[in-house]
Amino acid sequence: MSANLTGHLSPDDPELSPVTRAMVALRGAIVDAWMQEVRGTVPQAKDLPLPILENTLPAYFDTLAALLTPGYSARVVTDLGAVASEHGGERARLTPYDATALIHELQIFREVLLRELAQQGVQLEEGQRATLVAHIDATIRESANAFTVVQAALREQFVASMAHDLRTPLSTAQMAAEMINRTSNDDTIRRFAGKIVASTQRIDGMTRELLDRIAFCKTGQVALRIERFDMAALVRDVVQSAEAFHTIEPELGEDPVEGWWCGEAVRRAIENLVNNAIKYGSREVPIKVTLSTTTERVQVMVHNQGAPIAPEDSESIFQLYRRAGSRGPGEGWGVGLPYVRRVAEAHGGSVLMSSSSEDGTAFVIDIPMDARPFANAPSAA
Repeated sequence: MSANLTGHLSPDDPELSPVTRAMVALRGAIVDAWMQEVRGTVPQAKDLPLPILENTLPAYFDTLAALLTPGYSARVVTDLGAVASEHGGERARLTPYDATALIHELQIFREVLLRELAQQGVQLEEGQRATLVAHIDATIRESANAFTVVQAALREQFVASMAHDLRTPLSTAQMAAEMINRTSNDDTIRRFAGKIVASTQRIDGMTRELLDRIAFCKTGQVALRIERFDMAALVRDVVQSAEAFHTIEPELGEDPVEGWWCGEAVRRAIENLVNNAIKYGSREVPIKVTLSTTTERVQVMVHNQGAPIAPEDSESIFQLYRRAGSRGPGEGWGVGLPYVRRVAEAHGGSVLMSSSSEDGTAFVIDIPMDARPFANAPSAA
Protein backbone atom coordinates (compact mmCIF):
# COMPACT_ATOMS: atom_id res chain seq x y z
CA MET A 1 0.00 0.00 0.00
CA SER A 2 1.21 3.58 0.59
CA ALA A 3 3.39 3.00 3.64
CA ASN A 4 6.01 5.28 2.11
CA LEU A 5 3.66 8.24 2.64
CA THR A 6 3.84 7.78 6.39
CA GLY A 7 7.53 6.96 6.57
CA HIS A 8 6.85 3.35 7.56
CA LEU A 9 8.28 1.14 4.82
CA SER A 10 9.61 -2.03 6.41
CA PRO A 11 13.24 -3.07 5.95
CA ASP A 12 11.93 -6.66 6.05
CA ASP A 13 9.51 -6.25 3.13
CA PRO A 14 10.53 -8.93 0.57
CA GLU A 15 8.99 -6.90 -2.28
CA LEU A 16 11.62 -4.19 -1.81
CA SER A 17 15.05 -4.44 -3.36
CA PRO A 18 18.05 -5.07 -1.08
CA VAL A 19 19.31 -1.51 -1.46
CA THR A 20 15.87 -0.07 -0.64
CA ARG A 21 15.65 -2.27 2.46
CA ALA A 22 19.14 -1.21 3.52
CA MET A 23 18.19 2.46 3.15
CA VAL A 24 14.94 2.04 5.06
CA ALA A 25 16.80 0.36 7.92
CA LEU A 26 18.93 3.51 8.23
CA ARG A 27 16.01 5.94 8.02
CA GLY A 28 16.09 7.06 11.65
CA ALA A 29 19.86 7.49 11.79
CA ILE A 30 19.98 9.46 8.53
CA VAL A 31 17.05 11.72 9.39
CA ASP A 32 18.58 12.43 12.82
CA ALA A 33 21.99 13.17 11.28
CA TRP A 34 20.34 15.51 8.78
CA MET A 35 18.41 17.40 11.47
CA GLN A 36 21.54 17.80 13.58
CA GLU A 37 23.55 19.15 10.65
CA VAL A 38 20.74 21.48 9.53
CA ARG A 39 20.44 22.94 13.05
CA GLY A 40 24.16 23.66 13.06
CA THR A 41 24.33 25.02 9.51
CA VAL A 42 21.06 26.77 8.65
CA PRO A 43 20.51 29.69 11.09
CA GLN A 44 16.73 29.70 10.56
CA ALA A 45 16.55 26.04 11.69
CA LYS A 46 18.44 26.43 14.95
CA ASP A 47 15.42 26.98 17.20
CA LEU A 48 12.75 25.09 15.26
CA PRO A 49 10.70 22.61 17.32
CA LEU A 50 11.57 19.03 16.46
CA PRO A 51 8.27 18.08 14.75
CA ILE A 52 8.51 21.15 12.51
CA LEU A 53 12.15 20.52 11.62
CA GLU A 54 11.40 16.85 10.94
CA ASN A 55 8.53 17.87 8.69
CA THR A 56 7.50 15.08 6.29
CA LEU A 57 11.09 13.92 5.81
CA PRO A 58 10.48 10.28 6.89
CA ALA A 59 7.85 10.01 4.14
CA TYR A 60 10.18 11.70 1.68
CA PHE A 61 13.05 9.39 2.64
CA ASP A 62 10.98 6.22 2.18
CA THR A 63 9.59 7.41 -1.15
CA LEU A 64 13.10 8.20 -2.35
CA ALA A 65 14.30 4.77 -1.22
CA ALA A 66 11.40 3.07 -3.05
CA LEU A 67 12.70 4.49 -6.33
CA LEU A 68 15.54 1.98 -6.10
CA THR A 69 13.15 -0.96 -6.24
CA PRO A 70 12.54 -1.68 -9.96
CA GLY A 71 8.84 -1.82 -10.72
CA TYR A 72 7.87 -1.28 -7.08
CA SER A 73 5.28 1.28 -8.07
CA ALA A 74 4.85 3.74 -10.89
CA ARG A 75 3.30 6.22 -8.48
CA VAL A 76 6.36 6.87 -6.29
CA VAL A 77 7.72 9.53 -8.64
CA THR A 78 4.41 11.39 -8.32
CA ASP A 79 4.48 10.79 -4.56
CA LEU A 80 7.95 12.29 -4.38
CA GLY A 81 6.73 15.48 -6.03
CA ALA A 82 3.74 15.70 -3.67
CA VAL A 83 5.90 15.25 -0.57
CA ALA A 84 8.43 17.77 -1.89
CA SER A 85 5.68 20.34 -2.41
CA GLU A 86 4.31 19.82 1.10
CA HIS A 87 7.82 20.23 2.52
CA GLY A 88 8.18 23.60 0.81
CA GLY A 89 4.69 24.65 1.86
CA GLU A 90 5.31 23.84 5.53
CA ARG A 91 8.58 25.75 5.48
CA ALA A 92 6.78 28.82 4.09
CA ARG A 93 3.95 28.64 6.62
CA LEU A 94 5.70 27.58 9.81
CA THR A 95 9.32 28.74 9.73
CA PRO A 96 11.35 31.93 9.25
CA TYR A 97 12.99 30.31 6.21
CA ASP A 98 13.71 32.08 2.98
CA ALA A 99 14.18 30.23 -0.30
CA THR A 100 17.95 30.08 0.21
CA ALA A 101 17.55 28.30 3.56
CA LEU A 102 15.11 25.80 2.02
CA ILE A 103 17.48 24.98 -0.82
CA HIS A 104 20.43 24.75 1.57
CA GLU A 105 18.77 22.22 3.89
CA LEU A 106 17.85 19.96 0.98
CA GLN A 107 21.40 20.15 -0.35
CA ILE A 108 22.53 19.12 3.13
CA PHE A 109 20.11 16.17 2.96
CA ARG A 110 21.68 15.01 -0.28
CA GLU A 111 25.17 15.20 1.23
CA VAL A 112 24.16 13.50 4.49
CA LEU A 113 22.28 10.73 2.69
CA LEU A 114 25.17 9.78 0.42
CA ARG A 115 27.72 10.10 3.22
CA GLU A 116 25.79 7.99 5.73
CA LEU A 117 25.01 5.28 3.18
CA ALA A 118 28.70 5.03 2.33
CA GLN A 119 29.75 4.97 5.98
CA GLN A 120 27.21 2.22 6.76
CA GLY A 121 28.44 0.08 3.88
CA VAL A 122 25.42 0.49 1.61
CA GLN A 123 26.91 0.24 -1.86
CA LEU A 124 25.11 2.20 -4.56
CA GLU A 125 25.55 1.39 -8.22
CA GLU A 126 26.33 4.34 -10.43
CA GLY A 127 22.81 4.37 -11.82
CA GLN A 128 21.24 4.20 -8.36
CA ARG A 129 23.36 7.08 -7.13
CA ALA A 130 22.43 9.11 -10.21
CA THR A 131 18.74 8.36 -9.61
CA LEU A 132 18.89 9.60 -6.02
CA VAL A 133 20.81 12.75 -6.93
CA ALA A 134 18.53 13.58 -9.86
CA HIS A 135 15.36 13.20 -7.80
CA ILE A 136 16.76 15.19 -4.87
CA ASP A 137 17.63 17.96 -7.32
CA ALA A 138 14.04 17.79 -8.63
CA THR A 139 12.82 17.93 -5.03
CA ILE A 140 14.78 21.13 -4.47
CA ARG A 141 13.08 22.73 -7.46
CA GLU A 142 9.59 21.55 -6.53
CA SER A 143 9.97 22.51 -2.87
CA ALA A 144 11.28 25.94 -3.82
CA ASN A 145 8.36 26.43 -6.23
CA ALA A 146 5.84 25.41 -3.55
CA PHE A 147 7.58 27.67 -1.03
CA THR A 148 7.23 30.63 -3.40
CA VAL A 149 3.58 29.89 -4.19
CA VAL A 150 2.60 29.55 -0.52
CA GLN A 151 4.52 32.68 0.45
CA ALA A 152 2.66 34.56 -2.29
CA ALA A 153 -0.67 33.22 -0.99
CA LEU A 154 0.18 34.30 2.56
CA ARG A 155 1.18 37.75 1.34
CA GLU A 156 -2.12 37.95 -0.54
CA GLN A 157 -4.02 37.06 2.62
CA PHE A 158 -2.06 39.63 4.61
CA VAL A 159 -2.75 42.37 2.09
CA ALA A 160 -6.43 41.49 1.99
CA SER A 161 -6.67 41.45 5.77
CA MET A 162 -4.85 44.75 6.07
CA ALA A 163 -7.02 46.36 3.40
CA HIS A 164 -10.15 45.13 5.19
CA ASP A 165 -8.95 46.40 8.58
CA LEU A 166 -8.06 49.82 7.15
CA ARG A 167 -11.67 50.50 6.29
CA THR A 168 -12.76 50.95 9.91
CA PRO A 169 -10.45 53.87 10.83
CA LEU A 170 -10.93 55.24 7.33
CA SER A 171 -14.70 55.30 7.82
CA THR A 172 -14.26 57.02 11.19
CA ALA A 173 -12.07 59.72 9.64
CA GLN A 174 -14.56 60.25 6.83
CA MET A 175 -17.52 60.64 9.22
CA ALA A 176 -15.53 63.08 11.38
CA ALA A 177 -14.63 65.19 8.34
CA GLU A 178 -18.27 65.19 7.16
CA MET A 179 -19.38 66.34 10.62
CA ILE A 180 -16.83 69.19 10.54
CA ASN A 181 -17.98 70.16 7.06
CA ARG A 182 -21.61 70.35 8.19
CA THR A 183 -21.13 72.14 11.51
CA SER A 184 -18.31 74.61 10.87
CA ASN A 185 -19.05 78.19 9.86
CA ASP A 186 -15.48 78.74 8.68
CA ASP A 187 -15.26 78.44 4.90
CA THR A 188 -11.56 77.51 5.00
CA ILE A 189 -12.17 74.70 7.51
CA ARG A 190 -15.12 73.45 5.50
CA ARG A 191 -13.04 73.48 2.32
CA PHE A 192 -10.29 71.42 3.95
CA ALA A 193 -12.87 69.10 5.48
CA GLY A 194 -14.35 68.58 2.05
CA LYS A 195 -10.94 67.62 0.73
CA ILE A 196 -10.54 65.12 3.56
CA VAL A 197 -13.94 63.60 2.72
CA ALA A 198 -13.05 63.36 -0.97
CA SER A 199 -9.67 61.80 -0.21
CA THR A 200 -11.08 59.25 2.24
CA GLN A 201 -13.78 58.32 -0.26
CA ARG A 202 -11.11 57.82 -2.89
CA ILE A 203 -9.02 55.67 -0.55
CA ASP A 204 -12.12 53.66 0.38
CA GLY A 205 -12.83 53.06 -3.29
CA MET A 206 -9.25 51.94 -3.88
CA THR A 207 -9.47 49.61 -0.89
CA ARG A 208 -12.71 48.09 -2.18
CA GLU A 209 -11.13 47.58 -5.59
CA LEU A 210 -8.12 45.92 -3.99
CA LEU A 211 -10.34 43.53 -2.05
CA ASP A 212 -12.34 42.77 -5.18
CA ARG A 213 -9.20 42.01 -7.14
CA ILE A 214 -7.74 39.66 -4.55
CA ALA A 215 -8.86 36.07 -4.95
CA PHE A 216 -9.92 35.86 -1.36
CA CYS A 217 -12.70 33.31 -1.57
CA LYS A 218 -11.64 31.51 1.62
CA THR A 219 -14.06 30.38 4.31
CA GLY A 220 -11.83 31.64 7.10
CA GLN A 221 -9.30 30.11 9.41
CA VAL A 222 -10.19 26.91 11.21
CA ALA A 223 -10.75 27.71 14.90
CA LEU A 224 -9.05 25.08 17.04
CA ARG A 225 -9.80 24.04 20.63
CA ILE A 226 -6.72 22.07 21.56
CA GLU A 227 -7.14 19.31 24.13
CA ARG A 228 -5.38 16.09 25.05
CA PHE A 229 -6.98 12.89 23.78
CA ASP A 230 -6.28 9.47 22.31
CA MET A 231 -6.07 9.69 18.52
CA ALA A 232 -6.49 5.91 18.25
CA ALA A 233 -9.80 6.09 20.09
CA LEU A 234 -11.01 8.94 17.88
CA VAL A 235 -10.07 7.15 14.66
CA ARG A 236 -11.65 3.92 15.94
CA ASP A 237 -14.88 5.83 16.64
CA VAL A 238 -14.92 7.31 13.12
CA VAL A 239 -14.34 3.87 11.62
CA GLN A 240 -17.13 2.27 13.67
CA SER A 241 -19.58 4.97 12.54
CA ALA A 242 -18.67 4.45 8.88
CA GLU A 243 -18.67 0.65 8.87
CA ALA A 244 -22.42 0.60 8.29
CA PHE A 245 -21.81 2.02 4.81
CA HIS A 246 -18.65 0.22 3.69
CA THR A 247 -16.23 -2.46 4.84
CA ILE A 248 -13.29 -0.81 6.59
CA GLU A 249 -10.07 -2.46 7.75
CA PRO A 250 -8.51 -0.37 10.52
CA GLU A 251 -4.82 -0.72 11.37
CA LEU A 252 -4.60 1.20 14.64
CA GLY A 253 -2.46 -0.93 16.91
CA GLU A 254 -3.25 -1.81 20.50
CA ASP A 255 -1.67 1.13 22.31
CA PRO A 256 -3.24 4.58 22.73
CA VAL A 257 -1.71 7.48 20.81
CA GLU A 258 -2.03 10.39 23.22
CA GLY A 259 -1.41 13.94 22.03
CA TRP A 260 -2.71 17.49 21.87
CA TRP A 261 -5.04 18.33 18.99
CA CYS A 262 -8.48 19.77 18.28
CA GLY A 263 -10.69 16.70 18.48
CA GLU A 264 -13.67 18.22 16.70
CA ALA A 265 -11.64 19.48 13.73
CA VAL A 266 -9.55 16.32 13.40
CA ARG A 267 -12.64 14.11 13.60
CA ARG A 268 -14.36 16.10 10.86
CA ALA A 269 -11.24 15.97 8.67
CA ILE A 270 -10.92 12.19 9.01
CA GLU A 271 -14.65 11.76 8.40
CA ASN A 272 -14.27 13.76 5.19
CA LEU A 273 -11.51 11.44 3.98
CA VAL A 274 -13.45 8.30 4.92
CA ASN A 275 -16.65 9.60 3.31
CA ASN A 276 -14.76 10.42 0.11
CA ALA A 277 -13.24 6.93 0.10
CA ILE A 278 -16.73 5.43 0.47
CA LYS A 279 -18.19 7.64 -2.22
CA TYR A 280 -15.47 7.34 -4.85
CA GLY A 281 -13.75 4.06 -4.01
CA SER A 282 -14.50 0.55 -5.21
CA ARG A 283 -17.47 -1.03 -3.47
CA GLU A 284 -15.82 -4.45 -3.58
CA VAL A 285 -12.54 -3.54 -1.86
CA PRO A 286 -12.33 -2.59 1.83
CA ILE A 287 -11.13 0.86 2.82
CA LYS A 288 -7.99 0.83 4.97
CA VAL A 289 -7.55 3.35 7.78
CA THR A 290 -4.07 3.35 9.30
CA LEU A 291 -2.71 5.19 12.33
CA SER A 292 1.07 5.52 12.76
CA THR A 293 3.67 7.75 14.41
CA THR A 294 7.18 9.00 13.70
CA THR A 295 9.48 10.91 16.07
CA GLU A 296 7.03 13.61 17.21
CA ARG A 297 4.31 13.40 14.58
CA VAL A 298 1.25 11.27 13.96
CA GLN A 299 -0.13 10.09 10.62
CA VAL A 300 -3.69 9.05 9.76
CA MET A 301 -3.94 7.42 6.33
CA VAL A 302 -7.19 6.60 4.50
CA HIS A 303 -6.73 4.34 1.48
CA ASN A 304 -9.20 3.06 -1.10
CA GLN A 305 -9.13 1.27 -4.44
CA GLY A 306 -10.93 2.73 -7.41
CA ALA A 307 -10.54 5.21 -10.24
CA PRO A 308 -7.36 7.25 -9.63
CA ILE A 309 -7.09 11.00 -9.35
CA ALA A 310 -5.27 12.36 -12.38
CA PRO A 311 -1.84 13.90 -11.62
CA GLU A 312 -2.97 17.24 -13.03
CA ASP A 313 -5.78 17.31 -10.44
CA SER A 314 -3.57 16.49 -7.45
CA GLU A 315 -3.45 20.12 -6.34
CA SER A 316 -6.77 21.49 -7.61
CA ILE A 317 -8.78 19.05 -5.47
CA PHE A 318 -7.50 20.91 -2.41
CA GLN A 319 -8.68 24.29 -3.73
CA LEU A 320 -12.05 25.58 -2.68
CA TYR A 321 -14.88 24.99 -5.18
CA ARG A 322 -12.55 23.25 -7.66
CA ARG A 323 -13.24 19.70 -8.74
CA ALA A 324 -11.16 17.00 -10.34
CA GLY A 325 -11.48 17.37 -14.08
CA SER A 326 -11.42 13.63 -14.66
CA ARG A 327 -14.78 13.20 -12.96
CA GLY A 328 -18.19 13.71 -14.47
CA PRO A 329 -20.44 16.77 -14.21
CA GLY A 330 -21.52 17.46 -10.67
CA GLU A 331 -18.96 15.04 -9.29
CA GLY A 332 -15.57 15.67 -7.70
CA TRP A 333 -14.06 15.88 -4.27
CA GLY A 334 -16.20 18.82 -3.11
CA VAL A 335 -15.27 21.30 -0.39
CA GLY A 336 -14.20 18.62 2.10
CA LEU A 337 -10.57 18.35 1.00
CA PRO A 338 -9.82 22.07 1.35
CA TYR A 339 -11.14 21.75 4.90
CA VAL A 340 -8.92 18.71 5.55
CA ARG A 341 -5.88 20.67 4.38
CA ARG A 342 -6.79 23.65 6.55
CA VAL A 343 -7.16 21.45 9.62
CA ALA A 344 -3.80 19.79 9.03
CA GLU A 345 -2.06 23.08 8.35
CA ALA A 346 -3.70 24.79 11.34
CA HIS A 347 -2.16 22.02 13.48
CA GLY A 348 1.27 22.72 11.98
CA GLY A 349 1.13 19.76 9.60
CA SER A 350 0.34 18.73 6.04
CA VAL A 351 -1.84 16.49 3.90
CA LEU A 352 -0.17 14.06 1.48
CA MET A 353 -1.95 12.40 -1.41
CA SER A 354 -1.01 9.50 -3.68
CA SER A 355 -3.18 7.99 -6.40
CA SER A 356 -2.68 5.44 -9.15
CA SER A 357 -4.71 2.71 -10.83
CA GLU A 358 -2.33 0.06 -9.46
CA ASP A 359 -2.18 1.16 -5.82
CA GLY A 360 -5.42 3.07 -5.33
CA THR A 361 -5.77 6.44 -3.59
CA ALA A 362 -4.34 7.37 -0.22
CA PHE A 363 -4.63 10.57 1.80
CA VAL A 364 -2.42 11.10 4.84
CA ILE A 365 -2.96 13.70 7.57
CA ASP A 366 0.54 14.24 9.04
CA ILE A 367 0.62 16.54 12.10
CA PRO A 368 2.73 17.12 15.23
CA MET A 369 1.92 15.03 18.31
CA ASP A 370 1.57 18.25 20.31
CA ALA A 371 -0.10 20.92 18.19
CA ARG A 372 -0.31 23.51 20.98
CA PRO A 373 2.76 25.51 19.89
CA PHE A 374 1.47 25.60 16.32
CA ALA A 375 -2.27 26.04 16.87
CA ASN A 376 -3.93 28.20 14.22
CA ALA A 377 -0.77 28.27 12.12
CA PRO A 378 -1.26 30.08 8.80
CA SER A 379 -2.78 28.12 5.97
CA ALA A 380 -2.50 28.79 2.25
CA ALA A 381 -5.58 26.66 1.54
